[in-house]
Amino acid sequence: MSTVEGHSGKLIFGKLGGVDILAMQGRFHYYEGYSMKEVTFPVRVMYELGIKTLFVSNAAGGMNPDFKIGDLMIITDHINMFPEHPLRGKNFPTGPRFPDMHATYDMELINTATDIAKEKNIRVTYGVYVGVQGPTFETPAEYKMYRLIGGDAVGMSTVPEVIVAHHCGIRTFGVSVITDLGGFDVPVEVSHEEVQEAANKAQPLMTEIMREMIKRAE
Repeated sequence: MSTVEGHSGKLIFGKLGGVDILAMQGRFHYYEGYSMKEVTFPVRVMYELGIKTLFVSNAAGGMNPDFKIGDLMIITDHINMFPEHPLRGKNFPTGPRFPDMHATYDMELINTATDIAKEKNIRVTYGVYVGVQGPTFETPAEYKMYRLIGGDAVGMSTVPEVIVAHHCGIRTFGVSVITDLGGFDVPVEVSHEEVQEAANKAQPLMTEIMREMIKRAE
């Protein structure tokens, strides 16, 4: 089970807008000591259950100077900085040995989310998510480095699950809640409690977008 505060580790089956869904209340993290196969095992289960679309969310540190705490960043791409690759080892027959990673985040879903956000007057931003091991928050120099290599936000999850989902042919849509900012001239200290607080405030807006996306997918 997940050992992180705020991640209850529950697997929930139900309906949302008349659509059958499976939701994970919390996830496994590489920094907790789990292997990549364990971190991504839930996605393998989803594939076997017939899941066709995966929505992922996370709390992330923003490095883009246009971002504000509480922003919703729709993920357009990612940079994998994890020390172990989730597809390392014997290839699963769900996809090719060397999967192409273009359009990993489904553009049709991104466009739908954009339309919904405009209709509901919800501010959204867009950017590249950098996935790192953790569990330390980034140093000021690390924030600057991740920004220089093309990142807009950085976090400790999501990338392994998305890679496996893409390998399985599952369409993916991702959102980062910008819970803190880093890499700027004035350093800003951050705590897990502050991250949780910012995420909790932004969650209803993110949920509203995703709920409407599911309804329109019928």
